Amino acid sequence: MTYVAPELATPVLAFSTALGIGLLVGMERERRPDSAAGLRTFALVSMLGCLFAMLGERTGGGPWMLAVGLLAVAGAMVASNFSTQQEEQYRGFTSEAAIVVTYGLGASVWYGYATLAVMLAIATTVLLYFKAELKQISERTTPKDINSILQFGVLSMVILPILPNEDFGPYEAFNPRQVWWMVVLISGLALAGYLALRIIGARHGAAVLGIFGGLASSTATTMMFSRHASKHRHLVRMAAIVILIANVMVMIRLWLVAGVVAPQLAAKIATVFACGIVPGILMALYGWKILAEAGELPMPEVKNPTELKTAISFGLLYAGVLLASAWLQEIAGNSGVYIVALASGLTDADASVLSTLRMFNLDKIAGGEAVIAVTLALVANLVFKIGLVVSIGGSALARHALPGLLAIGAGMGIGLLLV
Repeated sequence: MTYVAPELATPVLAFSTALGIGLLVGMERERRPDSAAGLRTFALVSMLGCLFAMLGERTGGGPWMLAVGLLAVAGAMVASNFSTQQEEQYRGFTSEAAIVVTYGLGASVWYGYATLAVMLAIATTVLLYFKAELKQISERTTPKDINSILQFGVLSMVILPILPNEDFGPYEAFNPRQVWWMVVLISGLALAGYLALRIIGARHGAAVLGIFGGLASSTATTMMFSRHASKHRHLVRMAAIVILIANVMVMIRLWLVAGVVAPQLAAKIATVFACGIVPGILMALYGWKILAEAGELPMPEVKNPTELKTAISFGLLYAGVLLASAWLQEIAGNSGVYIVALASGLTDADASVLSTLRMFNLDKIAGGEAVIAVTLALVANLVFKIGLVVSIGGSALARHALPGLLAIGAGMGIGLLLV
């Protein structure tokens, strides 16, 4: 075994980590013939960043030594590009940017951020490696998609941090930051489902449409496929399966939300939802062979949930549910929470579930009561979507969709008895 003096152990580990970071990023660049640098260059630049960070610390030069090293790297890149500019066409700035990042990561290792530097190195390598895939996604992204992403950035990165984290209003039921955080949470989940549906499209079949339609908006998916089933008789069975999968995804999505908002209730809610998910999946599998014979499926026209009008409307509804729940609980006891859950769950189960979990976190209702209220909200929402299926899709869709939807509702009822 090689002996390393104690005073050298820390520097050797730091430079070894910097070397590994440089080799990782350089390995990806080496395989590209148009790259301005390769494996050895990136390894040397990373160690150079670590070296100048060490010299700045040991000699008292501080950040000035890092700046000198960065200028040296920049000068070398400029000289290299100048000598080849007559021979080659413009090849972009990616490799040069990666070199600067690698230099900074090497310096970060010396300053004690080795774990973060390694994580950033992996992220950098992923961005470099998946160039074609990222370009394809960018080309398929519409202005509406970009607008939605920017709006979500405003909701989460601009508005949320400046809101006060204090309780206001009657019964101290209104916390601006908590209310807006719920808006961000729901908008983020919905945006993820919307973009995945937008990128993947319908070519992978009804299962994908049901999954991502349920993530984006199960109500919109139920309504849209009910409309298609009423206009196109040959889509009735397929529409029923898509609707069923979307409604199964609602329970999975809300269970994940409950795990984040109120992890103490996650196990009980999982038990109730699992009793609804299992029969829903079984009914979907029962009709799977029919879907195999289907052609191209219609794309759900899901409205982007990160639009400011929609997000603010959800926030107002959520705040109203909180206030109404607190008021009804005071005048009607625990039954007031159940009344609000049923009423609000008809049109928006998310607001009802989140407000219930919020009240549980504030110790305003017990865990068992919260689970009952969450279940009632889901059942009420399911009843609303059954109404959509019957009124829009007609009797043909109802014959194929209702057994699965009713099985989901009955399963949740049984699950509630188990907890």
